[in-house]
Amino acid sequence: MKYIVTLFWSFILGHVAYYLGSSLTSVSYDFTSATILGLIVAVGVVIIANMLKNSIETKSQS
Repeated sequence: MKYIVTLFWSFILGHVAYYLGSSLTSVSYDFTSATILGLIVAVGVVIIANMLKNSIETKSQS
């Protein structure tokens, strides 16, 4: 369930960030690029969260 929520919010926030960035730089908004940005951020967040979780678990076992 947490992965679905992460994907949903990264999709929304990725589109917001891409829209703001494209407006500030006077570039046209591209739905596909915004979706790819959101998915890349989501995968990065999931990977970093799992790495930190594993690091904390190994430190507590030592």
